[in-house]
Amino acid sequence: MKEMTCIVCPVGCHLSVDDALKVTGNRCPRGERYGIDEMTQPKRMLTSTVRTLFSHHPRLSVKSRTALPKGMIFEAISVLDSIIIDKNVKIGDVIVSNIMNTGVDMIATSELSIDTLNGRSK
Repeated sequence: MKEMTCIVCPVGCHLSVDDALKVTGNRCPRGERYGIDEMTQPKRMLTSTVRTLFSHHPRLSVKSRTALPKGMIFEAISVLDSIIIDKNVKIGDVIVSNIMNTGVDMIATSELSIDTLNGRSK
C-alpha cells in the first residue's frame, strides 16, 4: 500500500493505493486516475531555463507543454543544457519539439526580443 497526496486539485486528498491499484481516499474520479497513474507511470511537468547569447538576458525560462515521464526528467534537463537561443522568442514558442521522442514540446514562458536587448525598440 502506498500513501500519497493528490495534486490534481486544491483539495489535496490523502490517497491510499494498494498493489491491485485500488485507490481510496479520493473525493473525485480525478484522484483515482492520479493514484493509478502515479503507481504505474508517474509524470511531472518540467520547468527550467535555456541559455541565450545575450548578456542582458542570459537565460530564457521554459516549461514542458505537458507532463514528461518522471524517469526522463534529468535526461531532459541535459538536453536543455545544450540549447542556446540566438533569436527573438515569444511566450509559447516551441524551444525543443518532441523532446527525447516523448511527444512533449518544451515551450518558452517568457519573451526575448533581440532589438529590446540591443537598446532599440521592437
